[in-house]
Amino acid sequence: MLKIDTEACIGCGVCEDNCAFGAIKVEDGCAVVGDNCTLCGTCVDLCEAGALSIERDESGSGVDLSEWSGIWVYAEFRHGRLAPVALELLGAGRRLADDRGVPLTAVLMGSGLDGVADTLIAHGADRVLVVDRPELAEFTDDVYAKVLEELIRKEKPEVVLAGATAIGRSFIPRVANSLTAGLTADCTGLEVRKEDGALLQTRPAFGGNIMATIVCPNHRPQMATVRPLVMRPLPEDPSRRGEIVAVDPDPASLESRVKVRKSVREESADMANLQEVDVIVAGGRGMGGEKGFAMLNELAGLLGGGVAASRAAVDSGWIGYAHQVGQTGRTVSPKLYIACGISGAIQHVIGMQASDTVIAINRDGNAPIFDIATYGVVGDVFEVLPKVIERLRQG
Repeated sequence: MLKIDTEACIGCGVCEDNCAFGAIKVEDGCAVVGDNCTLCGTCVDLCEAGALSIERDESGSGVDLSEWSGIWVYAEFRHGRLAPVALELLGAGRRLADDRGVPLTAVLMGSGLDGVADTLIAHGADRVLVVDRPELAEFTDDVYAKVLEELIRKEKPEVVLAGATAIGRSFIPRVANSLTAGLTADCTGLEVRKEDGALLQTRPAFGGNIMATIVCPNHRPQMATVRPLVMRPLPEDPSRRGEIVAVDPDPASLESRVKVRKSVREESADMANLQEVDVIVAGGRGMGGEKGFAMLNELAGLLGGGVAASRAAVDSGWIGYAHQVGQTGRTVSPKLYIACGISGAIQHVIGMQASDTVIAINRDGNAPIFDIATYGVVGDVFEVLPKVIERLRQG
């Protein structure tokens, strides 16, 4: 809580003028804090009289951290198949579980799940909790959240991971709120702190200009949603053995206030293409306009790949949003990513850093893109690419 020393306060009004939330006022010559205070600490830093301080509860709200153990992954299953991010999370979860010396559990919810648990074990899970019920055939926030919350309260895992997909972003925050747990959204990196086992959750912050590492030291479970295509799945090992547990949830958890009348899948050739092709040719501000992207389309066609773009190119109207790669666009991981006229701002790099091989072409030899490129060409794309295209045409 924000504490005010009424004897020290001089009523200068600096705290009121600088509070972005309008949570502090000066009344009768003394600061008064309102209910909408977020404990950001700005007023404390600015108070020259030293009248303001923040008292935080470091007790962990009575949580016994020793009772919580194990790494959990929510294995998203929709339209009769596992979401690729489920296998990616098992790869990350396996590493975390090995670091902690604890088992890795996958939570599988849906209807018609025969054989799916075996796939999860083959990709790294030690145990799979299977909730196979007709009530879960269609996704609804309330039912999925209640079932997962029930399992977490019963078994007390220390870490719960889910994909930052439309479904994960929809119901995982609801679970975290019900459990009074911390949740870091849209993570691109996960590590375990050796000294206390805390989960170090890294994500872009301040518009992608910095990478923030977030820790929840006093509460459990530690929860995070992870960007698809930033983690690597483990190779499938059919010889792996694990435990499959059929779970029968509380009937009340399966009752929903929502009834799904119809589910329609939208297919987007452009968006699917970027996730499925092995080669992506991407352009940025340096392509100059639509004519530059016509050249990229020609190169992509010769390589059997797709065309992507940075936000700057999309915002300029040179290509559609479906092609945007980066923090506010798609995340891709092709075998070959050719970055043409892209400076390499962190907002774009976040979306393509999992590519196997990166070739960068840029006139600026100091461009950040060269820091992550496997191979770099310092030169004008309008001189380099025509020669590449001509050579490919010759076979």
